[in-house]
Amino acid sequence: MSDHAWIKEFPGAIIVCDPKGIILEMNQRAIKSYESQGGAGLIGTNMLDCHPPAAREKLQGMMERQEANSYTIEKKGHYRFIYQTPWYQEGKYAGFVELVLPIPAKMPHFIRDVVG
Repeated sequence: MSDHAWIKEFPGAIIVCDPKGIILEMNQRAIKSYESQGGAGLIGTNMLDCHPPAAREKLQGMMERQEANSYTIEKKGHYRFIYQTPWYQEGKYAGFVELVLPIPAKMPHFIRDVVG
């Protein structure tokens, strides 16, 4: 992630893997968030191995189908938005990205399809 300095200290965790699930890059927040599982040492390992069986199976299917997934979680009183999505390079499937963004417990929701 050295090509894009803004990613390094971005407040959300960013994990990038190849089509087989091998972790290619993690920003500082991801390294810190996954410190107990190996932190930066996870780079070069398979992200599927970091998930329990049911989640691993779901993630593997999403990767095979190149299908995005999003949800929210609460852990130790902190709320997070999880966004997992395929990424492409020159139109060819290149792997998966997982973003973990901190969010407030309650947040406004706006409907923007009203014209006028």
